[in-house]
Amino acid sequence: MTTDGNSRQLGLWMTSAIVVGSMIGSGVFLLPVSLAPFGINSVVGWIVSGLGAVAIAYSLSKISRRGAGIQAAIEEVVGPTVGYLVTFAFWCSAWVSVGALGIATATAVSWLDPRLQTSAFIVPFALVSILVHTLVNIRGVRASGGVSIVTVFIRIFPLFAVIGVAAATSAPAQLSGQFAAVPMSAGALASAVALTLFALTGFENATAPVEKVRDPGRVLPRALLGGVMFVAVLYLFASSAILIVLPKQQLMSSAAPFADAVGLEWGSGAAMVAAGAIAVAAFGSLNANLLAGGELAYSMALRGGLPSMFARTRGAKTPVAAHWLSAALAMLLVLANVSRTTTGLFSFLVLLTTAATLVLYLVGSAVAWERSRAGERAIIALAIGFCVFAFWGAGLEADLWLLALLAIAYLLRMIMRRLHSSDQHSTLAAEASPAALPE
Repeated sequence: MTTDGNSRQLGLWMTSAIVVGSMIGSGVFLLPVSLAPFGINSVVGWIVSGLGAVAIAYSLSKISRRGAGIQAAIEEVVGPTVGYLVTFAFWCSAWVSVGALGIATATAVSWLDPRLQTSAFIVPFALVSILVHTLVNIRGVRASGGVSIVTVFIRIFPLFAVIGVAAATSAPAQLSGQFAAVPMSAGALASAVALTLFALTGFENATAPVEKVRDPGRVLPRALLGGVMFVAVLYLFASSAILIVLPKQQLMSSAAPFADAVGLEWGSGAAMVAAGAIAVAAFGSLNANLLAGGELAYSMALRGGLPSMFARTRGAKTPVAAHWLSAALAMLLVLANVSRTTTGLFSFLVLLTTAATLVLYLVGSAVAWERSRAGERAIIALAIGFCVFAFWGAGLEADLWLLALLAIAYLLRMIMRRLHSSDQHSTLAAEASPAALPE
């Protein structure tokens, strides 16, 4: 008999929906433009990233299904300082991705009018999108599970549509022409892997509600592995289809390559529907990452890792200041790199997001190695090796930005610990002073 508590828990299908919904965002719809210069390396990159993501998902499922959650498991093995740095990097990946998703939202809208496909429109629109979603989040708006599932179907429409267009195209030989000028190389493949991994991140979100998942030891591994494999294969086919449908020069200058590809076969009406679906995906992902950024900042503030003002809530425990902090950092990052081209700005934010997320993946996989049996370590070793390879692919600039953020995190932790220590000493001194003693 199913208890009332179990009936309210997440089963396999709902947990799988969370995995897929967390992964399919707007990033994949702009990535073909960033990946075009890498030719055949981009297709192989999807395969390598898919295998790596599956290995990472397996590793994280090994530690999350114990019931304590990823962050608690990391702190238990490597201590609170490393746990804090991993959480800080995870938080950074959330608000950096907000900047990338703001750019993706703006480019999806700009497709409607070629005159809007300039930085003068895209950057301000991205900033306004971030602002709007911040206002939504601080009102405590929650999306229901049913709406999330509908959103997933809207998001995957352009992916399946472009696969259908490629299957119906009369010029499949065009694919080889796209790859002719770019040979396979370790450096190009590493860069392609770092870019494609961005579209595959997010599955770790399903490990957060471990105590709300029915039979997590069985459900979580199946949902993670099944969801990641489904999305990885879908992305591989859809991105390859773009290379078949769009000529190289059009692809590299496209503001919305999936909409352009659908429009070539089915006309402007279908293209507008695809562009609308991409905009929905961008808005949905932007909202989810802003929510994650605010909640992670709130969580760190509760544990003394950020100033206490970010732990304050209102209404239904909404951390307003924490949401504003994440949004402000995302907007500042966009403005600090406004001199880049739209594609260059998006690619930089993607690589920085990927590098920050890799901190969680690498340390989480290392903890899984520590807690795993000998027979399981081959897959976990693959995850660790993939993370190292992806760090290389992210490039020196993104990795240096990440190191700077981690250095800031360490200094901030030291300052916060000193402040808390001073507060405790002041309290003890006040309690021990004659004025504080009863007569």
